[in-house]
This record gives sequence, C-alpha cells and structure tokens, in this order.
Amino acid sequence: MISKNNVLGLIFASMHDETVIDLTKKRTMGSIPFGGRYRLIDFPLSNMVNSGIKEVGVITKSNYGSLLDHLGSGREWDLSRKNGGLHLLPPFSHVDSGIYRGRLEALNGVWEFVDHSHADYVVMSDCDIVTTIDYRDVINFHIKNEADITVVTGKSFYDRSKEQSANVIGVDENNRITDVMIDPQISGECNISLDMFVVSKEFLRQIVVQSASRSKYNFTKDILQACKDEYKFMAYEHKGYFSKIDTMTDYYEANMALLDTENRNNLFIKSAPIYTKIRDNGPVRFGLESNIKNSLIADGCVIEGTVQNCVLCRGVKIGKDAVVKDCVLMQDTVVGNKCNISSVITDKNVEIGEGKILTGSSSYPLYIGKRAQI
Repeated sequence: MISKNNVLGLIFASMHDETVIDLTKKRTMGSIPFGGRYRLIDFPLSNMVNSGIKEVGVITKSNYGSLLDHLGSGREWDLSRKNGGLHLLPPFSHVDSGIYRGRLEALNGVWEFVDHSHADYVVMSDCDIVTTIDYRDVINFHIKNEADITVVTGKSFYDRSKEQSANVIGVDENNRITDVMIDPQISGECNISLDMFVVSKEFLRQIVVQSASRSKYNFTKDILQACKDEYKFMAYEHKGYFSKIDTMTDYYEANMALLDTENRNNLFIKSAPIYTKIRDNGPVRFGLESNIKNSLIADGCVIEGTVQNCVLCRGVKIGKDAVVKDCVLMQDTVVGNKCNISSVITDKNVEIGEGKILTGSSSYPLYIGKRAQI
C-alpha cells in the first residue's frame, strides 16, 4: 500500500474542448454544468480527494474564467491548505508555459510545479468522463505490476459512424497493452481509454523531457501508441458506471441517464461523495398547479408548470401552463408562461418568451446558447 502523501493529481480541464464546441465557446470542458448541481471537473477532482490525494494541479488552456470562479480556493474539496492543496495552472503561468497543442506540451509547461512536488506517483485525468473511481486501487495495481504507465479503461459500445471519438485499447491475458487505436473505423464493445493515467514522476519526467526535445506533443500517439513495445504499459479495467462525453448528444444522454435510479446510485456513492461549489439558494418552490414527473431539480428553482423527464440546474424558472419535457436546462434559465419545449438544452441565463414552442429530438437535441432570448 502507498502513503497518502506521495501522489500528485493533475486534471486537464481543457482537453476535448473541440468535441462539444457549442458548450465550450465561453468555458472549458471542466466547467460544463452537469446533473443539475455539478460541473464536469467535480468528478475527477472529488475522485482524487476521496482517494487520499491532497495535492492537485488543474491545467487550463483558455476560457477558464468560470472554472476559476467555480474552484476558488478549493475549500469545498478540502483543498484549501498550506501544504499541498489545489493549484490552478493557466497558460503563461511559468516562464516556459504557453498555449499547448497536447498533453505532453501541457506537462512540459507546468513541469516546474510537478518537479517541486514530493510525489512519487502522478495521477492524470481529463474531464470528459463522468464516473466514480478509487484511484488507490489503480495505483496499487500499477505498483504490483511494475508498470511504466497504467491506463484506466472501461468496456463500452463504440460506433465510429456516429462521430464518436475514442482511443481503443487492446490487451493480452495479463492486461498488458498490446495495441492502441485512435478513432478506429470499427463498431462493437471495446476497451475504451477513460483518459486517466498513473505514472511515476521519474518516468513522466523522462518522457516529457524526451518529447520536448523532439517536438512531440500527443501523449496517446507519441507515447502510448509508439512506445507500447518498448515499455510496460498496463490497462486497469474500471467496472463502475461511467459516461463519456464527446458529442452534444452524449452530453444530453449522460444527463438523461441520471433519471434512472440505478445509474444515480452507481454514480453517486455515499462513501465517495461528489463535491461541488455551494450556492446559497433557497429550496425548490412548487406552484399550486405544478406537475413534476421523473426529474432532477436543483435548489433555487421555481416550478409553476409541467416538468417531465428533465434535469434542471439551480435557479431555473418554469412559468404557468408551461410544459417542459426531456430537457436539460442550465442555471437561471427562464421558461415563460404557456411555453411547450421538448428535447432542448439551454445554456445559462436563457430566456424563452411566453407561448414559444421549441422541439428537438433525443438523437439531436436543440441547443440554445448562453444568455439567448427567444
């Protein structure tokens, strides 16, 4: 077993921004609202804290204002502390850092921070996977197998024809990685990389320095794929519930999946809670004629109409005689009286005027941008 104090967590908040570009025009991937009360970064950050990791660096790239506001000092995750704690690592924060093209360049840009850590091992995670995982099990697996890099994988159905993107991992009977495929033209159940990695700091130093000298920047292509025969790369299969968000439809379906009690129980585990920023709202207020069915409704909402199969973030207001079905409405969305909307995703502070009818579909939800007025 390992000490709680010799592991450093690194979260890449801006990886995969291009996959949901509508949601990341004014924010990073990590700050996308999810599940009514959370942001995507809450899941990897809470997983690290619950795994005993007390020092975490958050690497950002651009549009990170809302992310910094959400994380603050890290108090909600018990990371506001003198030793260790939460470290925000925006571009140009160090002499050699700047706008990076890939994970290796990002690591090179923040290497001064990593090098000053007393950690023996580094856990890296992106923000495109919604799951609950104990990294202590992954680290112990990594040490036991004397791996150079351990990649966390999960079994999932992959279909390239639906414009999904994924790194598919091939393994042998001992869970050693034998193949790495980037967005392969295949369909079926595969071992999908969950963009979580465990590596010793010394080995990470070696590959970062070598990659910088050769102008390599893609961790998957230039390290996992190119060096799988030279080094010992292992795959740790995560058997818990997870959702991978790499399209707008995936984002919609991942939210809708939380309406299933079994999925919620598998994601939100009492022994490993998901922490988030506290917003001092009042409780939900239901009107006398409101009608609510199978929905997740966050604090601060005011419901006077009909809501079915929806995920409503904090401060959403639904007017009288309005009907809202199969929707994901972000913070402070206002739906006017007598509206009828279905299969719609609204960003923050959207206002839908009285009597409007908006309809999307489960396979192609209608998205309304931030602060839009309809």
